[in-house]
Amino acid sequence: MEVPIKILNEDAMRVSVDVLALKYAQANYGLDAHVTKILIDGGIDPSIMRPKAGGFRLVGGVAELAASRVLFVGVVPLYTFGYPEIRDFSRRVLSTLAGSAANTRRVALTLHGAGYGLDELEAFESEVAGVVDAIRTLDFPERLSEILFVEGNRGRAMRLEKRLRELLPAGTISAAPVIRGAESIAEDSERLRSAGYSSSSKAHIFVAMPFKKEMNDHYHYGIQGAVHDAGFLCERADLSSFTGDVVQWVRDRIRTAKLVVADLTDGNPNVYLEVGYAWGCNIPTVLLIKDTKDLKFDVRSQRCLAYGDIQELERSLTKELKELKKKGTI
Repeated sequence: MEVPIKILNEDAMRVSVDVLALKYAQANYGLDAHVTKILIDGGIDPSIMRPKAGGFRLVGGVAELAASRVLFVGVVPLYTFGYPEIRDFSRRVLSTLAGSAANTRRVALTLHGAGYGLDELEAFESEVAGVVDAIRTLDFPERLSEILFVEGNRGRAMRLEKRLRELLPAGTISAAPVIRGAESIAEDSERLRSAGYSSSSKAHIFVAMPFKKEMNDHYHYGIQGAVHDAGFLCERADLSSFTGDVVQWVRDRIRTAKLVVADLTDGNPNVYLEVGYAWGCNIPTVLLIKDTKDLKFDVRSQRCLAYGDIQELERSLTKELKELKKKGTI
């Protein structure tokens, strides 16, 4: 049996599936929060949509949602929800449905992790790997016919589609039990075998920059590509996505980074704070800005890469990272 897996560029609330799977990270965020509000407005008791980590709740849909039912999988708080937990989440989605909704045919998931700072592609690979784990061990609904990763942002959907083709060229997962490490899984990519589990051991570069819509392309096409080409995970923190001790999360990611890339455009105080912390931890930094006239007093004496457009940003940063690797700085 082959289970198709696809990327769909669409609003998750408008996708007609048997089950829309969401996480509950001991608080509501983003799409999870939006769907929860719609369900509450439709008369669903909010208490049944708050499973503890390790638990789940499967609730009926409402007219405003195209999905017939919504599955909430309880996970750890957001700032401890990393790559291994993402892999475990997607595996649990299918294994939970295998026991609680065996007649499920179409399941929709969304990407987790990238919205609050984890490396977009590493998070996606971890989530796909969890799906593969469940299907390879036959721990999924027996009537499953399609798995959809729904992404509303067209640019991200295209990036995920490209990576999915690299991971699973046929676009399907074979539902056949395997012995890990045996010759029979040679067709599985090494990325999927290690995704999530080995992520914490991979070197990362932390990006400090404003989380503004107009700067998203600067990150995804100017910075992220250069960082990936240099062989590093690319992470950044959206402080508005967190509750709890987000400052400690940011400190940990900076302190363990090989390098901090900071875009000082617009003089965002959080970015300057993150640069200062990196300097205090002796983490090398690369400073970026669109107009050097906007530099604050604290960094005017520091070397800064000025850029005009996204292409120039990518070229300059790619060259800088190559030089730093050559010198052994990173």
